Amino acid sequence: MAKIALIGLGNILMRDEGVGVRAVEALRKKYDFPEEVRLLDGGTLGLDLLHLIEGMDRVLFVDAVDLKRNPGTIAVIEDEDLPSFLEPKLSLHHVGLSDLLFASSLLGTRPAEIALVGIQPETMEIGLELSMTVMERFEKLLTVIVEKLREWGLEVKEREGKESAYVPGHPI
Repeated sequence: MAKIALIGLGNILMRDEGVGVRAVEALRKKYDFPEEVRLLDGGTLGLDLLHLIEGMDRVLFVDAVDLKRNPGTIAVIEDEDLPSFLEPKLSLHHVGLSDLLFASSLLGTRPAEIALVGIQPETMEIGLELSMTVMERFEKLLTVIVEKLREWGLEVKEREGKESAYVPGHPI
């Protein structure tokens, strides 16, 4: 079975900038994942993630991304399209992510498949809560992530009794 890493990126102290970390934490609470899946808080680690993706067959990043669209817009960016989306830097860890992908290629440790589920942020001001726009799209973001994992052949099961993984106004 393929080894897969699901990595949430972002700074949880900057509202929507932390949506990737919040999403992975919410998925951990809401779903059961096969043992070959590693759910990781990548925060703003950038190149320091290199050892975490080494040996992985597939990596799915979740992050706030400047899609040049309305706040709350969600997109799945596949491996070959990642460089163009990482070129305009939304935050400092995007520099690290593009460097991470380049370094893993140079070292021959780049996973066979990499994707990014991104959401257009509304605000990146200091604060712990997601904006209302991103909160309203949070469940859809989780659904898109799970759909991508299932597309990769994973059996991801929702835990019984879980309604919403994110309570608006409360940090996870």
